[in-house]
Amino acid sequence: MALAEPLSWQQLEEQCDPCSEAELQQRRVEGPTNAQARLRLFGRPESEVRVTLYRDHHAWCPYCQKVWLWLEEKRIPYRIRKVTMFCYGEKERWFKQIVPSGMLPALELDGHLITESDLILQALEEAFGPLGEGMQNPDVFALRQLERRLFRAWCQWLCYCEGEGPQTAPAEQHFARMAGLVEEALEATPGPFFREHFGTADVIFVPYLERMNASLAYYKGYGLRTQHPAIDRWFAALEQRSTYLGTQSDIHTHAHDLPPQMGCCLASGSAEQQRVARLIDQGPWPTDHAAHPAVVETRQSPPSTAVQEALARMLRHKQRLLEVNPEGARRSAAAGLALDQALRCALTNLLRDASLPPLAPPPGTAAGLRYWRDRISVPRDMSLHAARRMRSALEATAALAGDQQGPELPRQHRRDQNPQPFLQAV
Repeated sequence: MALAEPLSWQQLEEQCDPCSEAELQQRRVEGPTNAQARLRLFGRPESEVRVTLYRDHHAWCPYCQKVWLWLEEKRIPYRIRKVTMFCYGEKERWFKQIVPSGMLPALELDGHLITESDLILQALEEAFGPLGEGMQNPDVFALRQLERRLFRAWCQWLCYCEGEGPQTAPAEQHFARMAGLVEEALEATPGPFFREHFGTADVIFVPYLERMNASLAYYKGYGLRTQHPAIDRWFAALEQRSTYLGTQSDIHTHAHDLPPQMGCCLASGSAEQQRVARLIDQGPWPTDHAAHPAVVETRQSPPSTAVQEALARMLRHKQRLLEVNPEGARRSAAAGLALDQALRCALTNLLRDASLPPLAPPPGTAAGLRYWRDRISVPRDMSLHAARRMRSALEATAALAGDQQGPELPRQHRRDQNPQPFLQAV
């Protein structure tokens, strides 16, 4: 029999992993790489911690990701202090007192402060040894230069070329040539990585190749992983590493967080680009790679824990989620009650067998449900596969209440993602 009402909050809580707060914190400290941790020990005593990493609350900053991934791969015990990137809100005063420039990442090593990600990695190499071949190894140094050439070609196409046609073709062709050189570097080794084994060279390429894959799909309709098979194999190999999965974002997060960081991201406006952008924004998630070759987000199979992760993260923040949603109680008490029920419908649908029809929310709640759908941030809120399941549940539920969309995502900033209301319940 189909459910007439969504599960209550208590019933939803009963569906979660019965984990105590202490157990949860221990998982964050000693378990797989995760965005919520404030301390990572890798089985070592806390007294051995020599490193404090200052990174962004959103776990999005590309230069922070580079240092974060290096520390996780080397299993160096470290503390994490999180800072708000200016794009999302006001930077904390305490951090400006430590780093007047506000630059992220910053790292304290044995009491000495270092900024700029490459200098941080060099200092970490000197203290703990390289990850594979070091930053100054001639082959790694050449790859670092290649990464910067690819970065410049991407910026030129993404940020300075609007529309399509003869005026933008040279930028696309130049990017394709640079990506071809990256492929040649990957194909020069017997395995999928830039050197014989995973190492610093791969860490250097991770942040921006991930963002290139997302932004070029969304704004240009260009399938980086489809057009460049060696790069796709590299990504697929990364997706076998729990360290990478813990730092990996998704296409939707990158596509909408990049414009204020880059100054702008210019869409080609082609029919294919518009189709791909709609797919990334509105689903279905995951996509059929054969039907939508521009949208290869991951080749990792969904883990069995994705639904439980999504449910737990939404329940942890449910009160704040209801408070910040402009379609809820800020409009009226009745709207707040309706949105509360709508969220419970979405979470109930998340748990239901996919063969069953989704439970319908109250009328007038479609925009509120899509407000949350559009603001799931990966990996800050949850991992990629958990986000896919949660976005799908929110959209399937919203579709039963109408076509109304939430407020358009801002492009000059992302202060709709201000972390402050959520910091007491991370």
